[in-house]
Amino acid sequence: MAAEFPLMLSAGEALTDMIACGHGQWRSVVGGSTWNVARSMAKLGLATGFAGAVSQDLFGQELVRASADAGLDLRLLQQYDRPPLLAIVGESTPPSYFFIGSDSADLHFDPEQLPAGWSSSLQWAHFGGISLARQPLAGKLLGLARQLKAQGVRISYDPNFRNNMHADYDPILHEMGQLADLIKVSDDDLRGLFRSQDADWAFTQLRAINPAATVLYTRGEQGASLHMGELAWQADALKVAVADTIGAGDASIAGLLYSLSMHADREPRSHLRFALAAGAAACLAAGAQAPSLQQVEALFSVME
Repeated sequence: MAAEFPLMLSAGEALTDMIACGHGQWRSVVGGSTWNVARSMAKLGLATGFAGAVSQDLFGQELVRASADAGLDLRLLQQYDRPPLLAIVGESTPPSYFFIGSDSADLHFDPEQLPAGWSSSLQWAHFGGISLARQPLAGKLLGLARQLKAQGVRISYDPNFRNNMHADYDPILHEMGQLADLIKVSDDDLRGLFRSQDADWAFTQLRAINPAATVLYTRGEQGASLHMGELAWQADALKVAVADTIGAGDASIAGLLYSLSMHADREPRSHLRFALAAGAAACLAAGAQAPSLQQVEALFSVME
């Protein structure tokens, strides 16, 4: 008997970060915003699938292995005989990077090739990252988001601004914003997406796209807020020994999705605190981390 299909989905890019180590040496690390969210949800114990495509070479094989290790549903992961998508990270603090991926495997993801019945159990589907700024993949993912929304699946969206998102990204921001039940955004995202240094003004513009959406607004060391309609809840950032902040945003949205799914009766402030605890847990070790439920709950208990 085939295993049941996942309850949670993250769709988009899985890539390899090539991180400069000095003197012409590089370290490769599996990553990608949407893949990190999928891995984080799975690590928290949610039945999760990642829908995307990777190469068949050593970079793609490593992503497949890491997906299996994370407990992701591999039936939704596709492989193609195309080049890998690479993020070249010259500096980590502050991040300095560019992407290499002309005609790379991620662009060939085909939702039509997903197995029959794959979305029958889905509760949430997450979209975002650079996958929505890379055609023709962006168009495929938008179509998938529309299809799942019509099916009754709740949509989560983290634009996760990167330097390849220009004015031509605006229509995607607006459509995904309108489709989303949950939007995660940082102050840096807002400045980039709306091309303004006034993050508060940009946040007002974002809320106007879909006033009914729940919004998780993170501001680094200044903490975060959760917005539902006219109501908002604030929480301070957790004080932890930070190795780095890579992947903290991905872990925080995964934590919020976990809390909303598994503890629907929680007060909104508790959902917010759990999201912050997940983000803080991801900062305890270098590189993008998928913290365990035990790590997150330990930090969450300190905040309650």
